[in-house]
Amino acid sequence: MRNKKRTIFQVENLEKSYNRYSALKVGKLEIHPGTIYGIVGTVGSGKTSLLNILAGYDKQTSGKVLYDDCAYKTNWRGKIIPHKDVFYLNNPELRSLNQTVSNYIGHVFGNKKNVIKNRYFRSGSFENIWSQKLNKISQGESHWLGMVLSCESDPRVLLIDDYGIYFNTNMEQDFRNQIIKMNRTLGTTLILSSPTDIYLNKFASVLIYLDNGHISKIRSGSSRKNQFNKKNQQKNKSQNNNNPNRRSRRSRRN
Repeated sequence: MRNKKRTIFQVENLEKSYNRYSALKVGKLEIHPGTIYGIVGTVGSGKTSLLNILAGYDKQTSGKVLYDDCAYKTNWRGKIIPHKDVFYLNNPELRSLNQTVSNYIGHVFGNKKNVIKNRYFRSGSFENIWSQKLNKISQGESHWLGMVLSCESDPRVLLIDDYGIYFNTNMEQDFRNQIIKMNRTLGTTLILSSPTDIYLNKFASVLIYLDNGHISKIRSGSSRKNQFNKKNQQKNKSQNNNNPNRRSRRSRRN
């Protein structure tokens, strides 16, 4: 009997509606630990609704959502309590805080504050963000700050909505390298959404396409295809080296 693969998120018969509008309807979805997932879909496809629910910042209308085989806990008012090991870059509560970026980073990271400042806030427009209040920065600045916080937080799961839409090519490449490193060295599970698969196809192992709140298809990303091809090449090379007829032909040529 085959062992069932462990899941970090398990979704069944998930529905999310806003009044009479059905934003999301997913029959079954499993997210496995240590994997990079890309969620692709146009505006209104349900990407943000799905990530909000997985992150614990919104509640589904119906269906089951489990994190580590358990449903999210709620407080006495019925509000979901997000899990401390899940970092949501687009945390809606972050931009409502009336404190400076500097004070917030000092509160979260303590003595690491100056290291982060020197690493990310030393030049250009980023230097100005350091002293601004969180509820005054732009959406693009907030997204960039979220990428900084996510790279420095070492979460078990990292969720990023609208990946790359506010970045130029160099910024996207820099952050892509950092999150790939997180995945490979720390085993971080990543779920990133984007309107297109241009960026995500370069490093996601699994691409999930949403259309009008439904999963239309699931495909392997380029990274998984490259790993598969590399394994096949290594396997073929090993088989060729162990082939006595091939060794015999090589010896005759020599």
